[in-house]
Amino acid sequence: MGFKCGIVGLPNVGKSTLFNALTQTAAAEAANYPFCTIEPNIGDVGVPDPRLDKLAEIAGSAARLPTRLTFVDIAGLVRGASKGEGLGNQFLAHIREVDAVTYVLRCFEDEDVTHVEGRVDPIADAETVETELMLADLDSLERRREPLFKKAQVADKEAKLQLALVDRALELLRAGKPARLAQLTAEEERGWRLLQLLTAKPVLYVCNVEETAIAGNALTEKVAARAKAEGAGCVIISAKIEAELASLEPEERADYLKSLGLEEPGLNALIREGYRILDLITFFTAGPKEARAWTVTAGAKAPKAAGAIHTDFEKGFIRAETIAYDDYVALGGELPAKEAGKMRLEGKEYVVRDGDVMHFRFAN
Repeated sequence: MGFKCGIVGLPNVGKSTLFNALTQTAAAEAANYPFCTIEPNIGDVGVPDPRLDKLAEIAGSAARLPTRLTFVDIAGLVRGASKGEGLGNQFLAHIREVDAVTYVLRCFEDEDVTHVEGRVDPIADAETVETELMLADLDSLERRREPLFKKAQVADKEAKLQLALVDRALELLRAGKPARLAQLTAEEERGWRLLQLLTAKPVLYVCNVEETAIAGNALTEKVAARAKAEGAGCVIISAKIEAELASLEPEERADYLKSLGLEEPGLNALIREGYRILDLITFFTAGPKEARAWTVTAGAKAPKAAGAIHTDFEKGFIRAETIAYDDYVALGGELPAKEAGKMRLEGKEYVVRDGDVMHFRFAN
C-alpha cells in the first residue's frame, strides 16, 4: 500500500507536464489547449526512501522494493464542470477513487501559454476547482437526501445516522465550505467515508513555477497562506525542472540538482506532504531475498501492518518481531540487534512506529 493521488487543475497549468515528469512517461499528452487529456492517465512511482537502501545493504537483499505511489492525471476542469461544461462529470467521478487530491496551480507568467480564463491567479484557480467539486457534492447529496429521509421516518437506525451526516455535509457545502472541514467522531468516520464526497478528501496544493522561482514567488506565498489556514499541504515544484530530471541518468540528476541549489527532486517533497496530510508511516521487512517498504496509517496496530503484506497474516497474527530502524542500522542487522536485546516481541496491541523493521509470526 502506498497512496493514490489525483492530479486536478484548470487547463494549461502544467498538470499533464508534471504528471509525465513524475511518472517518467509520456502517457499524458501535454499540449497548449484545453482537454488534451481525454481519459484519466495512471502512473505508479516508487516512493524514494534512503532507509530502504540502507536496510538492503545491511541485509544483503537481492531486491529492493519501495512502497508505491499512484498518480491519476484527471482532465482539466473548467467553470461549470459540475453541470456538464467541458468534459463534465465523467472526470469528477475519477476523483472519488483517490486518497488525496492534488490541485496543480499555475504560479508562473508566460505569454506563450494561454490561460483558460485569461489571467494568472492561483487562488482563483483553486476556488474554481473547489467550487465545481462542492457543486458536484451538493448535487449528489441533495438527490440522496429524500430517500434517506423516508427511511429515517420509519425508524431505520442506519438511515437516521446517515441522514445526520448528509445534513452536516449539506450545511457546510451550502455555506461554501468543503466537506473536509467537518469535525467528526471516530464512530462517524466510516459513515462519512461512505458518502464518497469529493471535497472530503485531503488536499495538497502544488505551485507550478518557472525554473528561476523554485524557492517561491509572490504567487506561491498566497497559496501557502491559504494552505496554512486550511491545514492543507503545499509544495513548490517546477514542472519543467521535473521534466528535465526525468530525462537524465541518475548521476546526471544529482549534478543538475546541485547546479540549481536543490537537494532533491520535487517528487520527494510532494510525497512527504502526501504522507503528512494522509497521516501515513512506513515500516520495513528485510532479508536476503528482498528489502521492502510498506505503508500504513499512523496509529495502526501490528495485525493491521501484517495485513498490509497479506490478509492471512492479519487473520492468523501471533506476534511481531520488531527492531527500530536506528537500532538495526547501528548494530548491523537483525542478528546483532537480537543479540543486543533490541529485538522486541510485540503483540496485537502494539502500535507500529515509523521505520520499524518487522517480521510477523502467524498461524496458518
